[in-house]
Amino acid sequence: MEAVDALGFVPKPEAVAKARRGVGRVGVVAPYTSYPSVTRRLNGILHMVSQRPLEIVLFDQESAAQSSSPLLSSLPITGRLDGLIIISLPLDEAIAKRLIDLRLPTVLIDIQHPGFDSVFTSDFTGGQLAASHLVARGYRHFGFLGEEQQSHLYVSPVQRRLAGFRTALTEAGYPLTENNVRFAAYGVGTAFEAAKDLLSMEHRPTAVLASSDTLAAGVLRAAHHLGLAVPDDVAIVGFDDGELAEALGLTTVHQPLEETGRVAVELLLQRLDRPATAREVVLGVELVVRETS
Repeated sequence: MEAVDALGFVPKPEAVAKARRGVGRVGVVAPYTSYPSVTRRLNGILHMVSQRPLEIVLFDQESAAQSSSPLLSSLPITGRLDGLIIISLPLDEAIAKRLIDLRLPTVLIDIQHPGFDSVFTSDFTGGQLAASHLVARGYRHFGFLGEEQQSHLYVSPVQRRLAGFRTALTEAGYPLTENNVRFAAYGVGTAFEAAKDLLSMEHRPTAVLASSDTLAAGVLRAAHHLGLAVPDDVAIVGFDDGELAEALGLTTVHQPLEETGRVAVELLLQRLDRPATAREVVLGVELVVRETS
């Protein structure tokens, strides 16, 4: 709890007074060095505050998937804050309780926790969209490659994407077998090694959903390495839809990443001004079809 107290949280009445006279300091905690998607979410935040008298303070944390310790059990933040935005980092229960007790306005992006405002995209729907598209294209043998997760204290976006993919395939009559589900550390190289193993099986999948565009790039590289034509021999679908997907001609699930940042700022400003029941905002996703399916 000492680390939490070091945050120097501003009690809500003072925060409101500061906001109304044109002063505000908002901390944004995220695994900035882990995922390109985090930078795009931050861009949305910065766009929203560019014409507002808000100071943004950034704090980098290890990604939740890579950490086996209690998530956000301590925060290396000093100074006084009027609000907090947490991106892709599930809360430790003790921290969540302390934030609520201290009445620090807090908004979560890409995660959910009771009692907190949150904004996230429909990962489950994204998995369903990928499955339905691949089935409609005539593929019948499916695989999934996701980022491996060290901590099991939370349900990750990867798990939700896999669940949507699996559900839609089962409903279509082509259930996803456990042998065709693989996990790798985040990165093109690690995905390449995992995908080589997946695509070298005797009864290999002919269509693969990767939980991110970065992992999909590794699958694409593995397919080329094995002499498999894309999409004739194997189709590949990613998730995020960033510059990498466009450069590779990758079919992918588009997430409105910048929009999640903009909505988070709106939720935070609303909470500073008008306390209310915690809100959850779910943003839609859509499939962008390119050359790999």
